[in-house]
Amino acid sequence: MRKYQGWESVEESGNFDSIKPGGYVAVIKNIEDDSDKEYLRISYDIAEGKFKNYYMGLYNSQNFWGGNFFRSYKESTIGFFKGFITAIEKSNPAYRWDWNEQGLKGKLIGIVLQEEEYIPQQGKYAGQVRTRLIAQEVHSVDKIRKGEYTVKEKKSLVQNQNTQSQNTSSFADSQSFNIGEDDIQF
Repeated sequence: MRKYQGWESVEESGNFDSIKPGGYVAVIKNIEDDSDKEYLRISYDIAEGKFKNYYMGLYNSQNFWGGNFFRSYKESTIGFFKGFITAIEKSNPAYRWDWNEQGLKGKLIGIVLQEEEYIPQQGKYAGQVRTRLIAQEVHSVDKIRKGEYTVKEKKSLVQNQNTQSQNTSSFADSQSFNIGEDDIQF
């Protein structure tokens, strides 16, 4: 092994403290509009508190941006989209929605993160049950700061499968279907 130049001046890496389920004040970093599927992909980072700039740190250390969620603006989900926009307007008093999604960059929003089990289809953990955080709800930043939100229990694959089999067993028995990330409407 070759000797690393400047070894004595290298700072040791500490443990990486993972973000927890809960309510956070976030800042929107990027917006991508998929007009064919009628949804926005929103990239955000934590704007305040212990986990400020968490996703930027994750990106710098692991080349992975984990702060993303989707908001559909299909006619069937327009009420949810309006709730998203209202939360942004309440969190940014000088801002008014003008149908320009790029104007959302830099705006604050309250986000409630919830744990969810999933099974990756590719990579090192393919086929194994893993846990990730998802943006469960959006609120005004005031509601987050005041603690006026509820974090739901972890979404378990077993619970989801039981619920789906109870609610759709006759449909599932007669049809085969796959739902991809692009089909998620929230």
